[in-house]
Amino acid sequence: MMKHLLVIHGPNLNKLGHTRAPKWYGSLTLLEINRFLTKQARLKKYQLSTYQSNVEGQIVNKIQSFCPRVKGILINPAAYSHTSVAIRDALMDAALPCVEVHMSNIYQREPFRRHSLISDVVSGQVIGFGPQSYRLGLEALMNLIEK
Repeated sequence: MMKHLLVIHGPNLNKLGHTRAPKWYGSLTLLEINRFLTKQARLKKYQLSTYQSNVEGQIVNKIQSFCPRVKGILINPAAYSHTSVAIRDALMDAALPCVEVHMSNIYQREPFRRHSLISDVVSGQVIGFGPQSYRLGLEALMNLIEK
């Protein structure tokens, strides 16, 4: 039986590969990233559900509705990293292994981006490796679950 993981992409990530700051995020689209992650997960007998929203409450709802059914969460909260107590609380309440990913190095960006409100409730972070941050985060999450 395959283990189930939830992948959440926050605001503006639907524009990856199109108009979303190629300097920071590269040229891959969100669909390409999701397809790659799905293939990588299947190799280790995991099933992925992927979700993107620009709306904070919808992300909270997705975490709450999926947490009884999944073994872990991979999340790129994007701008909500720096502002969302609601997403932080939903992740904390889920009590699941969770890896936060960012394609850019948030510590080399504007001062307001250098703090993540969710960093203390996730299992770990992968930042600054472009689209590979997702692959590395997924590997880390699956390793945490297998421990």
